[in-house]
Amino acid sequence: MDSLERYTNWFRGSMPYISAHRGKTFVVFLGGDALMHGNLVNIVHDLALLNVLGVRLVIVHGGRPQLNDAFGDSIFHAGRRITSASQMLEINAIYGALRAQLEALFSTGLPNTPLHNVEITLVSGNFVAAQPIGIIDGVDHQCTGRLRSAQVGALQQLLDTQAIVLQSPVGFSTSGQAFNLAAEELAAELAIALGADKLIMFNDPGHMTNDDHQRVSRVTPGLLNDMCVGLDPITVARCQALISANARGVERGHLIAFTDDGALLQELFTADGIGTQISAQNEDLIRQARLEDVADIVEIIRPLEDDGVLVPRSRAQLEQEIAHFFIAELDGVVVGCCAVYAFADAAELACVAVHEQYRHQYSDMGIGSALLETAEKAAEAHGAKSLFALTTQTQEWFVNHGFTPTDVETLPSGKQSLYNWQRGAAVLQKHLNS
Repeated sequence: MDSLERYTNWFRGSMPYISAHRGKTFVVFLGGDALMHGNLVNIVHDLALLNVLGVRLVIVHGGRPQLNDAFGDSIFHAGRRITSASQMLEINAIYGALRAQLEALFSTGLPNTPLHNVEITLVSGNFVAAQPIGIIDGVDHQCTGRLRSAQVGALQQLLDTQAIVLQSPVGFSTSGQAFNLAAEELAAELAIALGADKLIMFNDPGHMTNDDHQRVSRVTPGLLNDMCVGLDPITVARCQALISANARGVERGHLIAFTDDGALLQELFTADGIGTQISAQNEDLIRQARLEDVADIVEIIRPLEDDGVLVPRSRAQLEQEIAHFFIAELDGVVVGCCAVYAFADAAELACVAVHEQYRHQYSDMGIGSALLETAEKAAEAHGAKSLFALTTQTQEWFVNHGFTPTDVETLPSGKQSLYNWQRGAAVLQKHLNS
């Protein structure tokens, strides 16, 4: 495959994501380590591209290594830096310099592209109110604080103008006292307050791995919490922020490497991504199909129909039978489907299909397996004691998922009369737990 064909395939594959992400709110965390890395320029350009594509962006930056250099004798308690009033003055100056660094980078727009003249508006302000941590375990945290509230209305108005909001980890009390906030925690709290669609954490490493040291593309919050054991404290803090945000309403989180050029775009606009996505259990992956999903189902099943894997279905037939269908959805993109038809004490599993760009991805989560699990529950709800399927080319998949070959005579009479002997599909059956 030449470079032009690869680009064409990538662009076509990215279109559903471009549509799905437009108008969505993403909170992005850039730690002080990311701000020191040579890849920061590329990250800023990719964030600017998201802004041009209609994504609503709030960026929270950190500054841990910069503060470590400035205050070598810092005292920490439970992972929080104890901040004195005198240190707070210097911290404000450090954060101001980091904020100016980002403002300068965003002012360049998208160089070396047709969009190089696009102006990116970056806005900062006192959008967060803070309160002191106080005294914990006998330790006075002084000017170390936590978020009290955020000016959600003001932030939403700015995002409505397509401005990017840049927030430093500093908040002020009603008396005007500045407090040093934990940046990762602030990013999570803002994502929750804004009802963000995603919280994106840049980190090194930029993904989680399994026991075989292979990247895990998608994890549940509970599994991520288990995987954090033994990791470095910075990565743990960022993972815990993702877990907290997901538990409190932020549908998806992403851990992405700030060291890899293009990691943000690969994670958001390709099927397999490059980092680790954090989201809820597989039940959230599958839902009942709706009429507006018909076009997506057609796109998924048409290549399989052309290859003879599936029996052809017209769009009109799909619309009439849409109540029988379930779909798998990732990031607002329909990636798989199946249908369940009830026959007395048996049910048929039909039209099981996964989008070609996803068939070999997400093997750790099993899109097909999740569809099957939902189909089994739906069959049981109809009183079925078994689930059967007819297939010409995917017998192995069904056998691997608990089905056994059987004869046409075992099919319900209503299905036997419709059996296509010329097609000669294999009949497989699975007994249900109920």
